[in-house]
Amino acid sequence: MKTLHAIAVTLLIIGGINWGLIGFFQFDLVSAIFGGQTAVLSRIIYGLVGISAIYYLTTLFSGVGEPIQDSDHLQTGFRTEFSEDYGIEEEIDDK
Repeated sequence: MKTLHAIAVTLLIIGGINWGLIGFFQFDLVSAIFGGQTAVLSRIIYGLVGISAIYYLTTLFSGVGEPIQDSDHLQTGFRTEFSEDYGIEEEIDDK
């Protein structure tokens, strides 16, 4: 799964750079490399970037809102993409 995530992020970076070049300089790097916007290879790259965006969007919020628990403490908080935000922390009685 880590490999798929790395591929998706790499394709999103390629797509972002390409869109930046289009926006700032009216230059489509993917079409310049692969022979135009309608070339088969260009369309494959555009399609893979789109699929990567959909994949990453579905994984972006996975785990958000689930309670975080460990063996010693009951920690209520939320997982985010960047870190774990802990709220109230209480001791669990083993009685």
